[in-house]
Amino acid sequence: MPTKVKCLASLEDGKFPVPSTVDRRDLRPDDVEIKILYCGICHSDIHHVRGNWGADGYGYPVVPGHEIIGKVFRVGTEVSKFTVGDSVGVGCMVDSCQTCPTCNNDREQYCDSTTFTYGSLDRRDGSRSYGGYTEMIVVTEKFVLSIPDNLDLAAAAPLLCAGITTYSPLRRWGAHPGSKVGVVGLGGLGHMALKLAKAMGADVTLFSRSHGKAEDAKRLGANQFLISSDPEAMKAAAGQFDLIIDTVPYKHDVNPYVMALVPEGSLVLVGYFGPLEPPVNSAPLVLRSQNLAGSLIGGIKETQEMLDFCGHHKIMSDIKVIDAQELNSAYESLLKGDVMQRFVIDITTL
Repeated sequence: MPTKVKCLASLEDGKFPVPSTVDRRDLRPDDVEIKILYCGICHSDIHHVRGNWGADGYGYPVVPGHEIIGKVFRVGTEVSKFTVGDSVGVGCMVDSCQTCPTCNNDREQYCDSTTFTYGSLDRRDGSRSYGGYTEMIVVTEKFVLSIPDNLDLAAAAPLLCAGITTYSPLRRWGAHPGSKVGVVGLGGLGHMALKLAKAMGADVTLFSRSHGKAEDAKRLGANQFLISSDPEAMKAAAGQFDLIIDTVPYKHDVNPYVMALVPEGSLVLVGYFGPLEPPVNSAPLVLRSQNLAGSLIGGIKETQEMLDFCGHHKIMSDIKVIDAQELNSAYESLLKGDVMQRFVIDITTL
């Protein structure tokens, strides 16, 4: 029988979440039931709540949250990887078909049948998925992640989205000792990109519009700091970077960052979904064989690799833990921008 659990849910289009309840399914043989302790707040949560990405496509309520940390409470009869009491995490996906080429290549995020943690339909029974702003969640075993023992549980929550979103392109495009990596923007994604690139041994530069971010950038691992709105500084940076991770979540001019790349260098967008304005000048891309690319989170295998890497290097997110009652004020802060740390909800305060 389904279990009714407390949650924070958006009950209609554009409305911030409020206290409510939703049903969680009973355990299937391959399911893990998790008592949620913490859930990070991602800017994507606000986009879904406001219907910016079609969050109302399956109707309301919408229960956001895909940076989930908790303890295993029960396991199905076929579960072998986890036992009651284990510290575990759940990221942006809770299931996929497991048979298509992308799933077989450990890239479940590209599967046409992926069940996302919220705002999606369960591929097996058609029920609506609800995220981590709840007391409990039931997830297919393969999509549950082990949290290294040396990581603070609250500070590990944003790794399930902000961490893997930046780790994956750093790995795929080859951040390594001696490489020059740029990071555009110092928000929730940008501060993780700095920490991870530094741990990979790269020489790291933060591009920012704000002089006030310089000290934080150096504390987080940046070797250099550049004001992206300064034409002379950007001119001096031309042709220097092997890889630039662009975390800006709104329309902006990427052409100066293309010019900052070495021949065959790569600019990877992870923060913005949509048309770029002004248009991208393709001339340097062609003449210097440069790459303009995007990246979407990572598969389950790579996400576990990222968590283990963070455990080895003791990397966690900069966070502010809030009570459930503070959610609306956290949303307002995110909408104003320039929030470096990740807000994390203490779910025990529901």
